[in-house]
Amino acid sequence: MCCGLAEEKKRVITTRKLALLVTSLAGILPDFAAAATADTTATKSIKTSVLKKAHRPVEVASKEDEQVIVTGTRDPHQTARKSISPIVVISAKQLQQTGQADLRDALIQMAPSMTRSNMNIGNSNMTDAIQLRGLTPNQTLVLVNGKRRHTTSVMTDYTGPQQGSIPVDIDMIPVSAVDHIEILQDGAAAQYGSDAIAGVVNIILKHSAHELTAQAINGGYYAGDGFTSGESVNWGTDLGKGRGFFDLSAEYKYMDHTDRGGMDDRTGAYDNHVLGNPRQMRETISYNMGYHITDHIQAYSFASFGHVNGESYQNYRLPTVLPEVYPNGFSPQITLAQNDYSFTGGFKGQFIGWDWDVSTTYGGNVADVGMFDTVNPDLYAATGKTPTRFSPMMTFNDTEWTTDAGIRRGFDVPLLAGPLNFALGAQYRYDTYEVGAGEPASYYGGGPSADDGLSPMSASKNFRDVTAGYMDLSTQLMKGWQLDLAGRVEHYTDVGNTETGKASMRYDINPMIGLRGTISNGFRAPTLAEEHYSDMGVSPTGASGILPVSSAAARLLGSRPLRPERSMNYSAGIVINPIPRMHISVDVYQISLRNRITLGGVYNGQTAIDALEAGGFGLPSGLIPEDVTAQYFANTANTRTRGMDITANYETPFGRFGTVNWDVAINLNDPVITRTATDENGNSLLNALYRGFLTSYTPHSKEIIGGTWRKDKWSVSIHEIHYGNVVSQQQYVTGPYAYSNTVYLPFNNGANQQTNILVGYQISPRWRVSLGANNIFNAKQPIVPKSTNYLGVQRYNFDVQQIGFNGGYYFFQVNYSMK
Repeated sequence: MCCGLAEEKKRVITTRKLALLVTSLAGILPDFAAAATADTTATKSIKTSVLKKAHRPVEVASKEDEQVIVTGTRDPHQTARKSISPIVVISAKQLQQTGQADLRDALIQMAPSMTRSNMNIGNSNMTDAIQLRGLTPNQTLVLVNGKRRHTTSVMTDYTGPQQGSIPVDIDMIPVSAVDHIEILQDGAAAQYGSDAIAGVVNIILKHSAHELTAQAINGGYYAGDGFTSGESVNWGTDLGKGRGFFDLSAEYKYMDHTDRGGMDDRTGAYDNHVLGNPRQMRETISYNMGYHITDHIQAYSFASFGHVNGESYQNYRLPTVLPEVYPNGFSPQITLAQNDYSFTGGFKGQFIGWDWDVSTTYGGNVADVGMFDTVNPDLYAATGKTPTRFSPMMTFNDTEWTTDAGIRRGFDVPLLAGPLNFALGAQYRYDTYEVGAGEPASYYGGGPSADDGLSPMSASKNFRDVTAGYMDLSTQLMKGWQLDLAGRVEHYTDVGNTETGKASMRYDINPMIGLRGTISNGFRAPTLAEEHYSDMGVSPTGASGILPVSSAAARLLGSRPLRPERSMNYSAGIVINPIPRMHISVDVYQISLRNRITLGGVYNGQTAIDALEAGGFGLPSGLIPEDVTAQYFANTANTRTRGMDITANYETPFGRFGTVNWDVAINLNDPVITRTATDENGNSLLNALYRGFLTSYTPHSKEIIGGTWRKDKWSVSIHEIHYGNVVSQQQYVTGPYAYSNTVYLPFNNGANQQTNILVGYQISPRWRVSLGANNIFNAKQPIVPKSTNYLGVQRYNFDVQQIGFNGGYYFFQVNYSMK
């Protein structure tokens, strides 16, 4: 907007307006407002939660054919290319081209800042978690249609960089229900609350009124195992002659075991199947609907339900364990049965110029952990009999009930180049987490071989209330100069109050170059599971237990009450459109985290045995004392993560030879520990292994480079994924340092690449077939040294988040679409 002032006068007025806007938030951002006022050139914004736009049909920008985004912005016309924050938009079509039946595994191949562990022994091997920028899944917030998604109740309890996480299992949402996914690669706690430290993943559901789509994927690994079948369908219909829509999706997936283990040193045979994928059967269903009650009021609702049965191999047990029952030995399998559900209902509309939205979301996860093909030797010794199937050995149940209310309006203000968007909202959340005991046979004595059931002593019911209020302001100070400010206050009944704020800015120098930046603080409250979780896993030679941090047993090991994590996020970026059809963005970031919550206090030997017994756990006989560990959750360290995200795409027309869409996505990430905390006994809370989990188990670089050629009915997509090296801390299992928890062998897993290819053909307007392969050259991790290869079987380090050990995967895909 031209105001007719001289340039100097314009700058003075703009500066005063900016100071006034920052000062208006000072009441809820006391520490943040001063920093934002002092250095406005280093700021960039991520905008707040989605009120109504997540439910409306997808729009496209008229000039660049680019999708309007709803994550991190209050501007109803904001596109990813013009975003003040780094946003990656992944369409349903792009997800299909990965050949993956799971959302998680598809996203890993599309977003370089997103990683996952290759596997986790135990019940957590059957939960699909994601993470951003080398932080844990707990520090990435997942939304569905802009509403907070509940977490699973199953903790990642096996050692690794995701250990201790209670993640959102995004594969409980049918892939056929997804319209597109928006990944906000920046801290956003001031907009969305706890957990949004590394970023936000917003899953936007389909909202078609006239469409039927179906997909079938079948594939397997080069090794001849791991057969996977995924079938899904989506159907949308009109409600009331254009007044609304109802969109229904369903999915079934089956995945068989893989086995990449080595020869068991104890038997000289390949009879230990622990190193591989679990067997999993999953059924999910969801709907998304909206209906205009009047021209100014819309009712909306979406829900999902998923059921999963999983079976995960544990280490083989020798015939000497209980020859009366298993004279040839046995391979225990942990089972996990989950029911996952979520429902959202609300109303939104307009009233005297204001957009308003009121909704409530109730979701939860119920998990029963069991085991079969195993025995309880202590029970057999006492009674002369033992079950071979134990169900349940423990149960977990968590719920989240979130109610939101928000208003938004754009005001035309003189001297501003765009509307002043003002948003105000409140939120109430009620969280519960319940740990249930197993059947008596599962916790008698040392419990079944491979896992110990939970006794009533470990059972608990826990809850808390969370209340929050937030405010957002955004505008264009001058043409091409955007400013966003956000603030949030929250109160937790278990950990107290927190205040967060964010300031963001973007300035487009010209149509080809734009600059953006942000400064924000954030927080993550301890989960109820981190405060109250209890479990113990048993290997052939040892055991590993987790004690509730507030328990008397954990206090013997020097535990302290948990405090929330605190973060400061800084980022700055440049967006370049040098020539038509080419777009490049480069964003650098720094995330400083205080009081990080991880498992810590790693004690082993007799000290650990005493603590586990005090916590009500029985230990089987014959264990190596040094291979018995006990831990609890603690505020273990301060960390700093610096990195860079680079994206580029370019469309090249070749006339009668078709068109190629080139794309490049790069993430560079360098985490370091700036401080390690000690427990009440004066011992460090982190050993070398757990320091490695925070700093070196995630690649410092991941690049995805490739392109898609299209001509007539044919398409060919080729992408190369390059993983930087990772360094694991290998525990010795032989020699003088065997099972030491202080001396480890650093092992370099060098850089590795995988090549993915997909060839598609449009048989008819409705039918399309594709043939593809991921990792066509069958690349795998390096084999670890013999001195750290447990039982000779675990020849790969499955904790590192790199290329993996399963090798090449091929698949055939059929898609159907009718509009």
